[in-house]
Amino acid sequence: MTQVRYDGGRQDRQRHAPRRLAALLCVLSVLLTAACSSSSGASTKSKLTLVAASSLTGTFTKLQSIFEKQHPGVSVVVSFGSSTTLAEQVVAGAPADVIATADKASIGIVSQKHLLSHAPVKFATNTMAIVTPPDNPAGVHSVQDLSHADFVMCDLTAPCGAAAQMVLRAAGVTNRARSLEVDVKSVLSKVTLGEADAGLVYVTDAQAAGKSVATIAIPANLNTVNPYYIAPVKGSGVATLAKQWVSFVTSLTGQKVLRAAKFGPP
Repeated sequence: MTQVRYDGGRQDRQRHAPRRLAALLCVLSVLLTAACSSSSGASTKSKLTLVAASSLTGTFTKLQSIFEKQHPGVSVVVSFGSSTTLAEQVVAGAPADVIATADKASIGIVSQKHLLSHAPVKFATNTMAIVTPPDNPAGVHSVQDLSHADFVMCDLTAPCGAAAQMVLRAAGVTNRARSLEVDVKSVLSKVTLGEADAGLVYVTDAQAAGKSVATIAIPANLNTVNPYYIAPVKGSGVATLAKQWVSFVTSLTGQKVLRAAKFGPP
């Protein structure tokens, strides 16, 4: 008689194998789905890093909001400061996808190092104005009145400082500024805090300050026009988005926001 050996463990393993295989496949499917979902989520979220002149704070903040709504999943991060300082930081390797400056010389610092992927585009202009505290305690009503007032202006290395110096020279004012500030926002702060009789700022910043200051216009023959330039930075990880931002700023929508802030046409 032939003996039949019963291997219960083997038969159990054979019987449960299909279910174990199915369970393993299910786990692998879940893991792959999660991985794909994570990868897909990462790819739809992009960060666009901008560096821009401090006088663009109000307009670029508004444009940032509009751009993000038009580009779901895109986060726009903007750092504002003195144009010259920002340009030097980009040359030194600071992360930036787009740079916008308040003069040609500053963006030229980056261009000369061949760090721009496209030629700079002029997208706006700006002029200077005088601001005082609302009650104007020093009685400043013209550029010439700065000869007997404690006024502040931007450092000469910044575009707003170079422009202010040209205005003072044109008006024959030899009185030195009480202090030289890093950017136009710092100038405004000194005036609004009552730490200076007056300050030389851009027209756009005087407009943005509203009733916190009194504004004295500077005649065209004494004023100077600052051109604003923008360009994508070479080596950007979001080069397409960088180009789209430049196009957006120069578009009808971008120009409308700039005009509302009193920037002049390019």
